[in-house]
Amino acid sequence: MIKIGLLSDTHGWWDDKYVKYFGSCDEIWHAGDIGSEALACDLAGIKPLRAVHGNIDGYPLRRQFPKTVHFKVEDVNVMMTHIGGYPGRYEPSIRAELYAAKPQLFISGHSHILKVMFDKNLHCLHINPGAAGISGFHQVRTLIRFTIDKTDIKDLEVIELKRNDLTGC
Repeated sequence: MIKIGLLSDTHGWWDDKYVKYFGSCDEIWHAGDIGSEALACDLAGIKPLRAVHGNIDGYPLRRQFPKTVHFKVEDVNVMMTHIGGYPGRYEPSIRAELYAAKPQLFISGHSHILKVMFDKNLHCLHINPGAAGISGFHQVRTLIRFTIDKTDIKDLEVIELKRNDLTGC
């Protein structure tokens, strides 16, 4: 069993609450638009970090983190990318890869809109954790925690952080 802390679209914004909420996790996954190498290092200082780069990430982050990753956790095949869309409206540039890979868990970011949806056609859970940073139109910053236990994806928690809490505490 492995506990995951998931976030996206930090745009370089550090919040000490990442430590509070992800300290009990086994890994942190970032679905792109990290925003700075320092933020990636700080997250990796909490727990092992898996990440993809996003459209705002510059060369150093693009060199360190790929556009798309495929990996297995427990008995769940995972695919993660930044711009992925959601069931019924997958991003055309990722659709063929997604349908070929047939993951049980597909994670993307970019929209700043938290979504957890099951794709009946792919038999796949899609998670977009929304946005954890302060850049963008979203009114609430969000993080997600969940557990993968063999083939089960369970215990999903949505953590809401106030948008106007700019103290980082």
